[in-house]
Amino acid sequence: MSRPASTQVAPGVHRLGDHVVNFYLIEDPDGLVLVDAGTPTHLEQLRKLLGGLDRSLGDVRAVLLTHGHADHTGLAHALREAGAELWIHERDAAILRDGPRSANRHAKPERSMVPYLLRRPSALAIPLRLARDGAFTAPGVPGARTFDADQVLKDVPGTPQAVTLPGHTPGSTAYLFAGRGLLFTGDALVTADGFTDHTGPTIVSRCFTHDSRAALDALDRLDGLAAGPAAEPTVHLLLPGHGEPFAGDVRTATRQARQFGAH
Repeated sequence: MSRPASTQVAPGVHRLGDHVVNFYLIEDPDGLVLVDAGTPTHLEQLRKLLGGLDRSLGDVRAVLLTHGHADHTGLAHALREAGAELWIHERDAAILRDGPRSANRHAKPERSMVPYLLRRPSALAIPLRLARDGAFTAPGVPGARTFDADQVLKDVPGTPQAVTLPGHTPGSTAYLFAGRGLLFTGDALVTADGFTDHTGPTIVSRCFTHDSRAALDALDRLDGLAAGPAAEPTVHLLLPGHGEPFAGDVRTATRQARQFGAH
């Protein structure tokens, strides 16, 4: 099955991936940045986008990983080999280092997948697709740069702020590009969940979330990014790891996620 074409979701920001997962390429005057790294089979799609920009893998300076799960780290090894620096919260660095099969050991989900599949058997297509895409057999990648708290990443083009949001995994992180009004939330806040068939802002279902109570509590941290010191909105576009972009007030998204709750 051919991969969908990348789409531009904001000036200089391109959404890659497929109906299962998103990752993003950001053009900056100081270099290219990826937020997350899809699955191994997304390499051709990424190369095609870069070629259209007259760039190559070697032009990607940094890869900001929102967490260590297999559907977000599949190209990490290839990008590291091409010269990119990888960034991840230190509490998820072990998943990246030890490979995707270690995720349950380092960040065990709250619930089994079985009850979800009994209610919605079609959801089995998601892990099967990821398996076909090589997500669970991608190599581990040691040597990523890490942080242990909120931090402005001065060495990354665009100087994004890492915003720690533990819950989905212990090291789940969002990346705020305040000057561009962009917030990349990974799986800390998504707009589609294939295991509950929910569309709209939500946390990820408990069969993929390490601590759903912490994940809901972490939404309070996103509310704090909603407006700058002059009460002007800091974030204009929320870009999740799954689902469509969410335009508007971050607090609207977090409120809807709290209302839907943990499932």
